[in-house]
Amino acid sequence: MDVFETVKKIVADILDIEEEKILSRTYLIRDLGAESIDLLELAVSLNAGFQIEIKDDDIFLRKLRRYLEETKEKGLDQHSYLAGQYPFLSDARIGEILKELKGGPVLTIADLVSYISYYQNK
Repeated sequence: MDVFETVKKIVADILDIEEEKILSRTYLIRDLGAESIDLLELAVSLNAGFQIEIKDDDIFLRKLRRYLEETKEKGLDQHSYLAGQYPFLSDARIGEILKELKGGPVLTIADLVSYISYYQNK
């Protein structure tokens, strides 16, 4: 089973939803209604399922808004700064995130897959 299929199965089990409702572009919080306790359970399950250390703040983009504030305070380029903080996200995805911020939480299933794939290959 590939990374996406495994993540999809874990998310479906934790949120008690059908796997077919989960696509790579599905928002974990916006679309699926994941809450803090779900994210904690998800981190534990992903850690066990993939045998990598899951850093909650990184995989769930928890510090994203703080990083954006830092860029304003320090006069830094948002895109470049986020790329340094989240090396598992592509430049294109960082650009999408910056455009999507006003819509609410931006974390997608694809972001989880990117995180896991990046750290499995390190």
